[in-house]
Amino acid sequence: MNSSLTHINYSAHKFKTPLINIGLDAGSTTIKVVVSDLQNTIIYKDYRRHYADILGNLKEILSDILDKIGDCPVKLCITGSAGMGIAERYKVPFVQEVVASCEVISHQFPEIKTFVDIGGEDSKMIFFKSGKTPDIRMNGSCAGGTGSFIDQMATLLNVSMNEFNSLAEQAETIYPIASRCGVFSKTDVQNLLARNISKADIAASVFRAVSMQVITSLARGYEPEGKVFLCGGPFTFIPYLRKAFIDEIKMDNSEIVISENPEVTPAWGAAIIASDQQESKLLSEYLSIFNKEVKTVLKDTHNQLKPLFNDQQEYAEWLKSKEEYQFPRIDIKDIKNPNCFIGIDSGSTTTKIIATDENSRVFYHYYTKNKGFSLQAVTVGLRKLFEQTQEAGMEMNVLGSCVTGYGEDLIKKAFHLDSGMVETIAHYMSAYHFNKDVSFILDIGGQDMKAAFIENGVIKRVEINEACSSGCGSFIETFANSLNYSVPDFSKIALKSKHPCDLGTRCTVFMNSKVKQSQREGASVEDISAGLGYSIVKNCLNKVLKLKDVKELGGHIMVQGGTFRNLSVIRALEIELGKEIMVTDYPELMGAYGAALYA
Repeated sequence: MNSSLTHINYSAHKFKTPLINIGLDAGSTTIKVVVSDLQNTIIYKDYRRHYADILGNLKEILSDILDKIGDCPVKLCITGSAGMGIAERYKVPFVQEVVASCEVISHQFPEIKTFVDIGGEDSKMIFFKSGKTPDIRMNGSCAGGTGSFIDQMATLLNVSMNEFNSLAEQAETIYPIASRCGVFSKTDVQNLLARNISKADIAASVFRAVSMQVITSLARGYEPEGKVFLCGGPFTFIPYLRKAFIDEIKMDNSEIVISENPEVTPAWGAAIIASDQQESKLLSEYLSIFNKEVKTVLKDTHNQLKPLFNDQQEYAEWLKSKEEYQFPRIDIKDIKNPNCFIGIDSGSTTTKIIATDENSRVFYHYYTKNKGFSLQAVTVGLRKLFEQTQEAGMEMNVLGSCVTGYGEDLIKKAFHLDSGMVETIAHYMSAYHFNKDVSFILDIGGQDMKAAFIENGVIKRVEINEACSSGCGSFIETFANSLNYSVPDFSKIALKSKHPCDLGTRCTVFMNSKVKQSQREGASVEDISAGLGYSIVKNCLNKVLKLKDVKELGGHIMVQGGTFRNLSVIRALEIELGKEIMVTDYPELMGAYGAALYA
């Protein structure tokens, strides 16, 4: 979602407020700060994404408050899923997020019967009844129905959040989309795109799915009563989501309450709770506290994983050892006989194309993200191949063409290709080309994972991941983006890790919790990145392959797929298996190369 930074009303209060209350809500993806006066009126607010740099953003905001309001006495309280670690380290008051939200309702909106909050990775519903304790419901193991889910869907359609909202407003038809899990929903969305369903209809369908998920998972049979209070970043910045939710609960707009500051409600509650504290500090004192270097001790040191490399020399030697298997290449201008073979791998998230001469030497390769449009991606790739042959002054004869991957049937029919083949066979053919003794092939793509066990040149067993995408390329991409890193940079910093975090092998949602816990305990981004590399490997070995003995893999193991552009994953696999791994210089192109060899 788009970040919004807003400051309000501070000038009217400058030097006139003897005491201010500050509430800080450090969530999974954003940080929100509210400054209120003695009447609990908001005089300043700030909302921004923190990209895992929570403390840096906090100090920046407090400095801004100091500049605008002055160095006055402050009562401060922290809330939010990522705020607990800061509160613990710096010994400042903390309150649970739902308690803070309840405080806002009881003080400012006593007429509210139902409270609904959608955050970055969680959603909450609270039912208020006179004389009774609030009935609090929160999402558990699934991030369906949260801001991060909406972010994923917008990314899949390659649009900004503003564009996503605008598209939804143009929709004509709603289609069923699973919002329980990002993996299922991506499959649903890709199927809709393959059917040429408009992005507008898909966007509206996503917002309806989110609304249904929040209601069914949190209300659990309890009918939301008016008035209903809506808050959280998604409700604030995505008008169509509000509309979809109100339509789902079938209420009149007069029964819906959206305050002037819905995106900072828990922070406002924390500020109200701070007002009850006995002691205050000058704002400059709090800044000094947060500026102090607090030594953090990583917990669970007995569970720390082995560093990927002990030093730079070990890394350099290891990198050198991976140069053995390289694609045979030829410059198009050096081709004497203008005949070629084309192999296409139309994957779930990317498209790969390879063209070879009659001796299986590669003179053209193409790799791009589908961005929801497989046909267009292949069209662009083939056009570039044609342009390259024209520039070289050659009229190429295509002796054979073959496609593999998720879009096999669609691409074969659309471009009248000679043949299609199962991905597993394509990957085996390319692996066999490089090493005829290959005994095990592991292919990790954007959303899937495939493993082939080979004996005497025959595939005797195949394993694939089922409903969970943890351990796939999109899994790493999600975390890299959430920490404000590109995937290549995120992969590189893992190699510098000294204490990789043991993040387990669970799904993305649970992993988010583990990452946040590691950050609270002082883990660096390098350690988190390396830990995720280990998680991919352990997920593969323990959950997908259910490996009991590494001897099952044989002595010649080859890895393929775009995920293995991430060197930390290759190294983690070697460490876990205690075996050397074979990898080519273009692991992401192995499926396309296998298709070209078959053609």
